[in-house]
Amino acid sequence: MKKFIQNIKNIWDIEELRSKILVTLVLVLVYRFGTQIVLPGIDPNKIQAAAANTRNNGLLGLFDTFAGGAFAQASILALGVMPYISASIFMQLMTVLVPQLQKIQKEGASGQKKINQWTRYLTVIVTIFQAGAYVAYLKSPGYADALIPAYSSYFFVSTIIILTAGTLFVMWLGERIQDKGLGNGTSIIIMVGILARLPQAIIQEFQAKQVKGAGGLLVFLIEVGILVAIIMGLIILVQGVRKVPVTYAKQITGNKQVGGARQFLPLKVNSAGVMPIIFAQAIMFLPTLVSFTNLDAKSGIIAIFSDHSNPWYMVIYAVMVIGFTFLYTALIFNPKQMSEDLRRSNGFIPGIQPGQPTADFIGAIMDRITFPGAVFLALVGILPGFAQKLGVTQAFSSFFGGTSLLIMVGVVLDTLQQIETHLLMRQYDGLMKGGSRIHGRQSMTTGIAAGIDNN
Repeated sequence: MKKFIQNIKNIWDIEELRSKILVTLVLVLVYRFGTQIVLPGIDPNKIQAAAANTRNNGLLGLFDTFAGGAFAQASILALGVMPYISASIFMQLMTVLVPQLQKIQKEGASGQKKINQWTRYLTVIVTIFQAGAYVAYLKSPGYADALIPAYSSYFFVSTIIILTAGTLFVMWLGERIQDKGLGNGTSIIIMVGILARLPQAIIQEFQAKQVKGAGGLLVFLIEVGILVAIIMGLIILVQGVRKVPVTYAKQITGNKQVGGARQFLPLKVNSAGVMPIIFAQAIMFLPTLVSFTNLDAKSGIIAIFSDHSNPWYMVIYAVMVIGFTFLYTALIFNPKQMSEDLRRSNGFIPGIQPGQPTADFIGAIMDRITFPGAVFLALVGILPGFAQKLGVTQAFSSFFGGTSLLIMVGVVLDTLQQIETHLLMRQYDGLMKGGSRIHGRQSMTTGIAAGIDNN
């Protein structure tokens, strides 16, 4: 406790860090306030039942989680930052697949500025399409009863305009947090939206178990213990690396000897981060698009793909996560480039010849460590389904794994790493004892940061 209090005091004593934290908190509060404002033309007193049904829907509940509850509440920020993330991921994949975009990206700040601008334009297009689908959903049973008849003639156009403006405003908030605040703005907004539902989910789970008496309370405590254990496992997954020894050749510059040091090349166990889960969820969502406005009529394949606890859903989902992990790792990880970089810096792996043998050696190691990482990532993705089958409420089970938990762990580690960097720069002790250092997403390609941290 004494160490914790001293860390808080050190953080508050650093004016720049204190300012960043305050700016981040203010902008997050602005975002949370916006999520409570209901769209014009909808009676907020009549959407409670429809909102509860949306939260309990496996697919739409996921969107609502990312939007911090704004999706179910028919808020002006209902689409949140998801269109921006979709556009960012698409542009990132295009920079890998399209040579012309690769050249633009390598132009430095000017090239990145162009890509960022194109990402914003693409965000507008994606938002307009998603807003049109959302309007159709609002006209489905449940929300349709809350529509104000006098406003019906303006509802379609005004809602699309407001939702598009809302997404652009959230995107702007994320950029301001990135520039003036602490951490990656878009990731912070997503994490806040996810965490906003955690207290209510815990209360619901506690009440559900309290009905069963003392035995139920014991089960609740066991569930909390399992959740803590899962979080610890995710931290290991996020920070786990395979260190490949690298030796740099000695060079004589003037009267000084340069090089000769032995270092390590850290290869991430989970280089793909949360991206395989996002891709798998996007593919799994496609079969239900035909019934987007009538998801309650679940039958056949829709019944499988809309129920996260369905055994077939979990099997297909796990296989897709493993496949996308290898695919995305292959796209972002280039052993040949790493080999060339080592040769240019006079570095080599002991016992391995420079050039193609080094690239093959690094690639083989990456393949070996990617498989267990992919399996663990797939297990994390289907854990919420197992939790539901074991009697955990749907709201609380979503925090037992999947995208939500991975994002929270990644963003928290990233933010703590930045705070620790500020402390170490001013000769304070770090946040951890014993010289340990926090490795956040700044030192790896992980999660949504792979699609948005560069924007």
